[in-house]
Amino acid sequence: MTKKRKPASRRRDSKTKTRHVKRTVARKIGQLKSVTESAEPWSASGLTARRESKKAHIIAMLRAPGGATIEAMARATKWQPHSIRGFLAGVVRKKLGLNLVSAGGANGRVYRIADRTTSAAA
Repeated sequence: MTKKRKPASRRRDSKTKTRHVKRTVARKIGQLKSVTESAEPWSASGLTARRESKKAHIIAMLRAPGGATIEAMARATKWQPHSIRGFLAGVVRKKLGLNLVSAGGANGRVYRIADRTTSAAA
């Protein structure tokens, strides 16, 4: 029975890679120190202000009384229509548990989030 041995070159490569990584990390840390030293401190209002996300924008569009079409949501977020449909099914319906209602309209299918009290009465 013979045992297979790993070639010596592989062992040297792994040592070389770790040295390279250590140098790269050290270089990046040095760059970070220079950036953080020159940066201005954050104001209290800067910490609380947050850019509105694409997901929040879609949910706001769906909460509007008229709702939104997939095309309108795709234009607003620059997502593909299949990504919008996946977001509606996976996040809006399943994860968030919101009552998503769709109805055919003159401009195409319109999606909106209905109140739970309205859907329970219907």
